[in-house]
Amino acid sequence: MRSRVARPSFSLGRTGIYLALGLGAVVFAYPFLWMAMSSLKPEMEITSLALWSSHLGLHNYAQVLRKIPIFRALLNSVVVSATVTACVVVFGSMGGYALAKLRFRGSRPLLAVILFTMLVPMHVTLIPTYILMVKLRWTDTYLALITPFAVSGFSLLVFRQFFLSVPNDLIDAARVDGCGEFRILTRIVWPLSRPAMATVAILTFMSSWNEVLWPLIVIKKFDLMTLPQLVTIFAVGGQAEAQLGMKLAAATLLALPIVAAYVFLQRYFIESMATTGLKG
Repeated sequence: MRSRVARPSFSLGRTGIYLALGLGAVVFAYPFLWMAMSSLKPEMEITSLALWSSHLGLHNYAQVLRKIPIFRALLNSVVVSATVTACVVVFGSMGGYALAKLRFRGSRPLLAVILFTMLVPMHVTLIPTYILMVKLRWTDTYLALITPFAVSGFSLLVFRQFFLSVPNDLIDAARVDGCGEFRILTRIVWPLSRPAMATVAILTFMSSWNEVLWPLIVIKKFDLMTLPQLVTIFAVGGQAEAQLGMKLAAATLLALPIVAAYVFLQRYFIESMATTGLKG
């Protein structure tokens, strides 16, 4: 007697949910698609809400490349954002491991201070930080762009919460085998914390890449300007000559690295959001 194979059935409610999610995705993605497609259109067709045009071309991008040193700014942004991200991941994981797995006097007050720093707006510390950069003679250097963001209270909190889920028995066994704390962190804890590291890396890279205000304050040389800074000056400083197509082309070039980074790391990002809790 043949057994019947159960086929998945989709209820009307689930179909409605999928339709609502699909509609939300279209509404969310349309502005980005419009920006990318409009950057390929002639100036007279940009005001249209339609995505497609029979006159698509790279003329706006050619104008942008001719007017500003976009590749130099792109290199500066990659160097600064990658260095800041690496520092935040390394230092944040070290601090998070100490707060989660090491018992020392003052750990609780230290955690409270770290949480307090996350509540202080950046604009409150903007002038004191700039004065410090001037005193150290770091203005118009990479150090001024990297050092103030090399440590993040958010990364410390994320790593601490993730490391709390790592079994203490695993770490105690490594200590019995003669491993030091640094070796435990690099050989045992880091491989287990890839989702948290990916989350911190994505958010830090996005934040560093999109930073505009601080580079505008500490960088005056064109050779050291980051891509968001250069695009901002290009859009509002008159170099774009009120041409919306060139502004959209520059904005598209600015957004592409962030989109690419998220596409490659989204699996780890979602996994970390699902597994990292707020304990202790």
